[in-house]
Amino acid sequence: MANKYAKVNTIIPGNKSRAVLEQWRNNEADKLGYQAAVALERGEGAMLFDVDGNAFHDWTSGVLVANIGHAHPKLTAAISEAASKFLNVYEFINPYRAQAAEDLVKAAPKHLDCCFFTSTGSEATDTAARLMKKITGKFEIVSMFGGFHGRTIATAGLGGLSKIKAKMGPMVAGSLRVPYPYCYRWPFRQKKETCGFLCLEFWDDIIRANSSDSMAGLIMEPYQGSAGFLFPPDGFLPLVEKWARGKGMLFAIDEVQSAYGRTGWQWASDREGLKPDIITVGKGIGCGVPVAALLLKKDQIKDLGRGDLGSTYGGNPVSCAAVSVVLKIMKEEDIIANVKRIEKIFLKRLKEIEEKSKFAGEIRGRGLVYGIELVNDKSTKEPSPEKTRMLIDICAQNGLLVGSVGTFGNVIRVAPPLIINEEQAYESLDIMEACIKELT
Repeated sequence: MANKYAKVNTIIPGNKSRAVLEQWRNNEADKLGYQAAVALERGEGAMLFDVDGNAFHDWTSGVLVANIGHAHPKLTAAISEAASKFLNVYEFINPYRAQAAEDLVKAAPKHLDCCFFTSTGSEATDTAARLMKKITGKFEIVSMFGGFHGRTIATAGLGGLSKIKAKMGPMVAGSLRVPYPYCYRWPFRQKKETCGFLCLEFWDDIIRANSSDSMAGLIMEPYQGSAGFLFPPDGFLPLVEKWARGKGMLFAIDEVQSAYGRTGWQWASDREGLKPDIITVGKGIGCGVPVAALLLKKDQIKDLGRGDLGSTYGGNPVSCAAVSVVLKIMKEEDIIANVKRIEKIFLKRLKEIEEKSKFAGEIRGRGLVYGIELVNDKSTKEPSPEKTRMLIDICAQNGLLVGSVGTFGNVIRVAPPLIINEEQAYESLDIMEACIKELT
């Protein structure tokens, strides 16, 4: 049966894509991650189109950015209108910034009553770390094995992935990393059903061995994206918050990729009733327009002085116009309700794919964010980055764009735009099931 949405009429890459890719490689450092060899021309909703006229289902959302889909007409109109007036005015306040701040705080968890705009998620998490240190007067930040908080020296140091900081050390002093539940590969108990909270039991030992008794705060992701879409067992996150509070630390949640409905909740931290002191948000906040922010408590920052916070492009009119209209679109189109509907389709079909495929070691996730961990053998769980790259190429040739993540580079990212409809969900899942069967 022919596809209704995905249509690939050339060998990937097509001739026009090949020419664009060659032009690019001749001028910019080709050191990005592994992607399908296509040169994209435009996006529309949940679909992407390359310069050769091929149409693809998008399971990347531009790395969990395009939550409301590509080129939403209300978003493009809003940023065009703002750009026609001015692009950046630094710290001069303007109506766009004032409105965006009001809209974001209204959408925030009720216990957080102010925000601050930055340019990127890395800048937001870097600012969160600096604030925790300044507020407490201490310098150590607890973070997680497998965590990803950005690519600056400071945020890479907070992260728990060696490939982000390899040969770039030393990192900023004061980072204390503790285990995050990776139950599929937990070294002390191989069965994921018995993994439980064992890693949390180990944290006190790590702190006793490594801390200099100056712990300012803890920062973590509600699920880990770059490490392979790792979701902790229910009940784990509240215990982490309790543990951090018991140590006298501030508690920060990095929701740069998990917020704005991605997990079926406006904020992933709301699912288990967390009340963090700081939430960092990016990616989906602008749905393609570079903007990020911190959600904060006014009483905790009341002693900060003038100039203690700043960002050249943070709060610029174009980005702030995007912040307001994205929240409006999410409400008007009931985006989160759509996530909950489509989630049922993905959960069922991905479970079937896991059971049928001899190379899908584990498929995990919720809402519209999942990871397909590929292995050479399900009994040994040997990671297979080679099969992962093969699957990326096979999928592209059949009209589905996916990317890879994971500590071992062996996890396929499943994160379509949150506006994907049922027909597109079924068709893209059909393509994945057929493509994963081609692996040998």
